Amino acid sequence: MDDHIISRASACGKIILCGEHAVVYARPAIALPLASIRAHAVITRGIPGAGLCFVAPDLGRRWLLAATPDDPMAELVTTTLRRLGVAQPLDLRITVTSDLPIASGMGSGAAIATAVVRALAAALDRTLEPADISAQVYDSERRYHGTPSGIDNTVVAHEQAIWFQRRTEPPHVIEPITIGAPFTLLIGDTGVRSATRLPVGDVRRRWQEDPTHYEALFDQVAAIVTRTRTVLASGDLGTLGALLNQNQELLERIGVSSPELERLVEAARSAGAYGAKLSGAGWGGVMIALVDDRSADGVRSALMQAGATRVLQTTVGAG
Repeated sequence: MDDHIISRASACGKIILCGEHAVVYARPAIALPLASIRAHAVITRGIPGAGLCFVAPDLGRRWLLAATPDDPMAELVTTTLRRLGVAQPLDLRITVTSDLPIASGMGSGAAIATAVVRALAAALDRTLEPADISAQVYDSERRYHGTPSGIDNTVVAHEQAIWFQRRTEPPHVIEPITIGAPFTLLIGDTGVRSATRLPVGDVRRRWQEDPTHYEALFDQVAAIVTRTRTVLASGDLGTLGALLNQNQELLERIGVSSPELERLVEAARSAGAYGAKLSGAGWGGVMIALVDDRSADGVRSALMQAGATRVLQTTVGAG
């Protein structure tokens, strides 16, 4: 087999600053790209006549598209090729790797899917617009998560900080966020993995059983997200931290927090973070803590002592 690289592409991870879960029910959310934490796809020539092969060294997996046509990744590739005017799978090998932990709330699935779609387009010397890629990846996300919000595929495909609000009928509201001053987030990983579809499905069940109660909670989350957008433009870190804390309280009431997340949130606040909350679907995954240069090291140490398996740092710049 010829290992000549035909194309390569990557896609960023993402973090939700505020608004998760309520965003599934047409409320706004704010999400940030993680430019330095990425998934990668490399396409090389495959074995003649074997069709398309996937390789995922991080997972120790290798599989053929023809053998798993209902696999979400296989369906994504088949759909993308069809959209690019290719009727039959090609003899290609697609190798995917990622810096993003799986089921952590950092958009691992959307990042891998976006990288694959970009690599396929590049291999065929075609260009897909971010909105096109986002739509393709959203369809793939539905196979994994059942009722995804649409925020992962959107922020990853567009690679910018966004205000996102889902509509009953597309197009959804996607607007860039104005950030008045840089701020730093620490991302604490609980090490607990929970598939997004599980807490998302549980919240849907609860909402169906008591829609009035949950609609009120979602409205309160929406009010926090709206205030957060204004605060981001002003650069007021103290107020931003307080809003993150309020969002965490609502997420606990919605039922998507966990003891591991709450230990890390409390440790970050006690060590001097402006505010802290879970980020993503919950029941595990990651939390975020808003810090400055003086508190970052202390908060990082406190998170590790409280059980974080890793702590990542990202700075969201102005502009």
